[in-house]
Amino acid sequence: MSQDTKKVLSLAFPAALKHLVDILQVLIDMLMVGTVSVAALAAVGMSMQFMMIVNVFMTLFVVGGNALISRFIGQGRKKRASALLFSLVLLAITLAAFVSVGGYFGAYHFYAWMGATPAVVEQGGTYFKILSLGIIVIFLDTLLYNALSAAGDTKSSLYIKLTSSVLNACMNYVLIFGHFGFPVLGIAGAAIATVLAYSFNNVAYYILIKKLNSKLDFLPIIRIKDIKRVLKVGYAAAIDRGVSSVSFLFFVSIITAYGTAELAGYQVGLRVEGIAFMPGFGFAIASMALVGQNIGAKDFDKAYNMGIISGRIAYTFMGSVGLIMILFPEYLVHFFTKDALTIAVASKYLILVGLAQIPLAIMFVYSASLRGAGATKTTLKVNLISLWLFRLLPSYIAYKMGYGVIVIFAIMNLETLIKGCIYWYIYSKREWLHTKV
Repeated sequence: MSQDTKKVLSLAFPAALKHLVDILQVLIDMLMVGTVSVAALAAVGMSMQFMMIVNVFMTLFVVGGNALISRFIGQGRKKRASALLFSLVLLAITLAAFVSVGGYFGAYHFYAWMGATPAVVEQGGTYFKILSLGIIVIFLDTLLYNALSAAGDTKSSLYIKLTSSVLNACMNYVLIFGHFGFPVLGIAGAAIATVLAYSFNNVAYYILIKKLNSKLDFLPIIRIKDIKRVLKVGYAAAIDRGVSSVSFLFFVSIITAYGTAELAGYQVGLRVEGIAFMPGFGFAIASMALVGQNIGAKDFDKAYNMGIISGRIAYTFMGSVGLIMILFPEYLVHFFTKDALTIAVASKYLILVGLAQIPLAIMFVYSASLRGAGATKTTLKVNLISLWLFRLLPSYIAYKMGYGVIVIFAIMNLETLIKGCIYWYIYSKREWLHTKV
């Protein structure tokens, strides 16, 4: 095994495991809140849709910060990277303050606008108001995790996440159900536990970064030029994230029109497929960091090869998981539902997406590599054109023409294949390696 491959694996596996812990934390939250009431469970589920919008704001500084910090680290300019991190902390706090105010005062309105029942509006408003007060620590957690990943440290973030997830589950138990002398807070307790867990992450990251020989530091120097460079890269990535979020909601609305069983089958299939995303996510993080670092070091051939190595390992892992989806779809779906019609729909979905795991892995890794190089305008164009021209428009036409939901799933996977081929072509041309940031 080459040193480059070992480097990729050392970054990718902790990142993938952290992603798994993220998923498990959400599932534990949902299980505990589900015991409060159906309305509380629905409220927490809907809050994830609102967080998709919040993620657009985080993308504004996270992707550009990743690209620039990894370049500075590759150039051996730790002080410049540390000064940028300090500036990004201030930027994150400023943006988070505006989002926090909007979320706090608009919480109940958001749920009402989504057509939620009065019970869900009441529960959701309570939950999201508290969560909004913690938006600052959520923003900082995302920033610090991505900054350390860009600098080449994903293990520390995994250990921090493991600890905070245990803390979150314990605080859920105490605050939701009122144990150890605490009052029964219900859904409000779940929100408080989440904010406390993120706050722990912030403290842990600060202690880690201030340690001797840390890959990064907080250097209180503000360079407006570097902030502009971050935003130059970040605004396209933020638009990309926004377009993807809107496209996802539009696509779900098409599937919803087919009926409850079809929607439930899609949602169950999506959860199972999320397991396959883990290696792809990990290798995307590794590729983004290593590509950026080697571009900073002016070693363009190595930067290119890091993406190639990451892609090969990613599609080997995801292709293997895809094969399991194709061979044992009903068995995988049975963990989530016993409804026969839902199982039938979800199983067909898994067979189709199983076939698309290799191009999906290529899309994950190569698009992340381009973002690591700062080529976010390219990824925006590819995603915008591909999602609307090859997925949403054909899906809408197929629905109107009376085709079944399986055709919609097939169109989705065909679009994944096309997008994977587009990214492979762009990546192989190497022009993105010379993107100015």
